[in-house]
Amino acid sequence: MRHAATARTSARTPAHPRHAVENIDIARIFDEIGDLLEIQGENPFRVRAYRTAARTIQTLAVPAASLASEQRLDELPGIGSDLAEKIGTILETGTLPLLQELTAKTPEGLVEMLRIPGLGPRRAKLIYDTLGIETLDALEAAAKSGRLGELRGIKETTARKILQGIADLRGHAGRWRLAEADAYLQPLLAHLKHSPAVKQIEVAGSYRRRKETVGDIDILIVSSHPRTAVKRFVEYPRVKQVQAQGPTRSSVTLDCGLQVDLRVVPAASFGSALYYFTGSKAHNIAVRARALKGGLKINEYGVFRGTRRIGGRTEEEVFRAVRLPWIPPELREARGEIEAAQKRALPTLIELSDIRGDLQVHTTYTDGANDLAEMIEAAHTCRYEYVAITDHTKAVRVAGGLTRGQFHRQFKEIARLQKRFSDITILKGAEVDILDDGTLDLDDATLAELDIVIAAVHSKFNLSRSAMTKRIIRALRHRHVQILAHPTGRLIGRREPYPLDFDEIINAAADHGVALEINAQPERLDLDEVQARAAHEAGVRLVISTDAHRVEELNYMRYGVDQARRAWCEARHVLNTLPLAELRAALRR
Repeated sequence: MRHAATARTSARTPAHPRHAVENIDIARIFDEIGDLLEIQGENPFRVRAYRTAARTIQTLAVPAASLASEQRLDELPGIGSDLAEKIGTILETGTLPLLQELTAKTPEGLVEMLRIPGLGPRRAKLIYDTLGIETLDALEAAAKSGRLGELRGIKETTARKILQGIADLRGHAGRWRLAEADAYLQPLLAHLKHSPAVKQIEVAGSYRRRKETVGDIDILIVSSHPRTAVKRFVEYPRVKQVQAQGPTRSSVTLDCGLQVDLRVVPAASFGSALYYFTGSKAHNIAVRARALKGGLKINEYGVFRGTRRIGGRTEEEVFRAVRLPWIPPELREARGEIEAAQKRALPTLIELSDIRGDLQVHTTYTDGANDLAEMIEAAHTCRYEYVAITDHTKAVRVAGGLTRGQFHRQFKEIARLQKRFSDITILKGAEVDILDDGTLDLDDATLAELDIVIAAVHSKFNLSRSAMTKRIIRALRHRHVQILAHPTGRLIGRREPYPLDFDEIINAAADHGVALEINAQPERLDLDEVQARAAHEAGVRLVISTDAHRVEELNYMRYGVDQARRAWCEARHVLNTLPLAELRAALRR
């Protein structure tokens, strides 16, 4: 998700940045260039080159600066000499002349409109050119008045979607995808932990509950020298503005726009403060009400009976005071966790270490950045027992989807590589397109040869709710389909889920033994936690897959596991926690 407040930050970055440029900074510049090129109707392959480069840099396990110093940037997938030179310029200056040039050519209103989920560059440019609309407020007014209906290709339903998109965009303002927040927060945490004055440190809030998007960040510390710790915090190189600075609480805004609050608390209150600031608000209210019934008061300073503190050094002390076991932060949403804790019936949540393999991985056979051997090597490094290679079928033209013959060539290479990688089983798979009538984009004979058949929607998102539901259910009935990938099609902050009767999808998946995917790509996290919980409570098995298109994206598995934990998933609910033989049996139709 991009943020309106930071839409043009990279173009305004000083020529000599006062901090090291992070990978995410480079990725954001390339993404913004991709947006601007798309608005201007540039060659789709050029647009895609910048988007691919952004994804490559953002998922790098090492700083791009270190590769640049060794002149190894052009060894990265999708990064040739031209992009390597541009990365060098960004590392040196903090910006790129091309971005400034494109920004100067593009009306700011167009950039803002492009961020509306589902609007798209062509439609945004049509609206701008025809009606002269430059702001979200003007676009909203035009949609409400019916003016958009005057434009070719924009129906009443489209206008309603645009209004909803504007509301969604405003609702996400100031919020960051979890992985995005991680990219900015982890270097700051490392900076603070390096100080001897910081004795204990935790991040609270929605970040700790692992929500898919987060707002402001709350960091709690115990310090032997609070002034020293606070000074280190406000002098962090990426601090753009110090909002407040005091002995126990300070607030800063980073140069990316993320607001971070630091609270210094006594060791005796650390657990209660961590509990209090973790939330959610509804969960805290329910626990405090339970405490009041027992004659106790719980706040950020501790657990009190009258004026006497009786607990608060740890979160366990807080829960023990109200006669509850410790509740994992991911469950603290007032969705039944307190009642389950009362009955000692909290789930044993899935852990990252429970995952035995990844069931959706792409290679250079289609739109992946790494070849087959590199992806298998990376999965082997993850100590997986198995990995499924699931390149696209031919309907996904932009991804260079495979024909039957090309799949057979891939099968032969998999067989050769299996002899080399004896410690991991390579599963032959495909991410098969669900066509608009619900049929599959691969013949039955080839489907029968696959170990893993994943069905997915990649086009025609504008079908009616009824038509889209029937389309997917028809695919689920196909005897070879085992998994439905990214079931709702959403992109967080960019594209709403397509219209769908999700209860019907759950019923069909249960009836036909099809697993539903939690797609771990940070911009997808699809299913969301509510849908994933509904699915496993209805007896539908889940899989957590990274949908990795490069080796670094295998690390996204942690975000899929976070989502599963918020959905109350235990390991038994997720198929790829099973040993290979049991997985094969569970997937057999």
